Amino acid sequence: MDAGGATTTHEVVKDYYGKVLKSSEDLKTSACCTADAAPGFLRPLFAAVPGEIMSRYYGCGFPVPAGLSGCSVLDLGCGTGRDVYLAAQLVGSEGRVVGVDMTDEQLEVARRYRDSFAEAQGMRPEQVDFVKGYIEDLATAGLGDASFDVAISNCVVNLSADKRAVLSEIHRVLKEGGEFYFSDVFVDRRLPADVACHDVLYGECLGGALYKDDFVFMARDVGFRDARAVTAREIEIHDPEIRKLIGSARFYSVTYRLFKIGSLDYQCEDYGQSVTYQGGVEGSENLFWFDDHHCFEKGRSERVCGNTFDMLKARFGGFFSFTGDRSVHFGKYPDCDTMATMTYRPTASDGGAASCC
Repeated sequence: MDAGGATTTHEVVKDYYGKVLKSSEDLKTSACCTADAAPGFLRPLFAAVPGEIMSRYYGCGFPVPAGLSGCSVLDLGCGTGRDVYLAAQLVGSEGRVVGVDMTDEQLEVARRYRDSFAEAQGMRPEQVDFVKGYIEDLATAGLGDASFDVAISNCVVNLSADKRAVLSEIHRVLKEGGEFYFSDVFVDRRLPADVACHDVLYGECLGGALYKDDFVFMARDVGFRDARAVTAREIEIHDPEIRKLIGSARFYSVTYRLFKIGSLDYQCEDYGQSVTYQGGVEGSENLFWFDDHHCFEKGRSERVCGNTFDMLKARFGGFFSFTGDRSVHFGKYPDCDTMATMTYRPTASDGGAASCC
């Protein structure tokens, strides 16, 4: 595979997901398999997802966030549409979900069930849409500036040869205050070119895995200033041939949330602000985990940095009360080093004490 050619990469990925893989049982590694249990609020929704779609699912997480009622949602690299069908049940009759994919075989399966699903959900068919396009150039799929509240993606960004273009396009189509919530494969080092371009490793989301630090700085460059990890797990690789190819590299499935908010700082700053969770987020009646180090207990006021304050207000404003503004700056928020390691809180359903910034 030509590592520098996006067209060649597209063809390799199309062939792998359109012709080589007929079901998730054809995968050679567990990188494109979701090992974690689904969040509780999502579990009842799987019953409405057609079996054929579930059998052709190649994701690495559950990047369908809570609090989507009435939102416009974009699923990048939607495949056969599992996450589109889940998100559609959350946005309800006032929202819409659009899935974008470049593989005809995947889209054919996704579209097969759209009309009957929409009718069962009390939605118009156009509220659950699937369009062909490339995630590096969403304009070709007819997606305009500032047209979505939330973008999601499940183990797809790593498959792109131009990840900066992907992040830039996502930033463009999100509204101000919008969120990119996605799961993907990350690696603890930059991979040698022969490993990164190996067809099977690339197709199974290992070769194109993002080195975490490169990703953080790339996200900042396009406008996502403060990447927040939500959950992570290490990917176990048992195949001896693949293990030999990757050497000592360690791979992780990580869920991140990024925000298009112009006021965000590049690090967490202290403005003396606080928030109080009022409850109401699906599956989080008493405790709401926002990221890997922020857990909010219902009714308890918590000090937060300016970035966390603005993120919560933009995305979950109806579920919190907010105290303070940015009129007085008290310096860097204490003990704030959220991106220092690849060790994250393992699941979004854990209890435990809250730790702000």
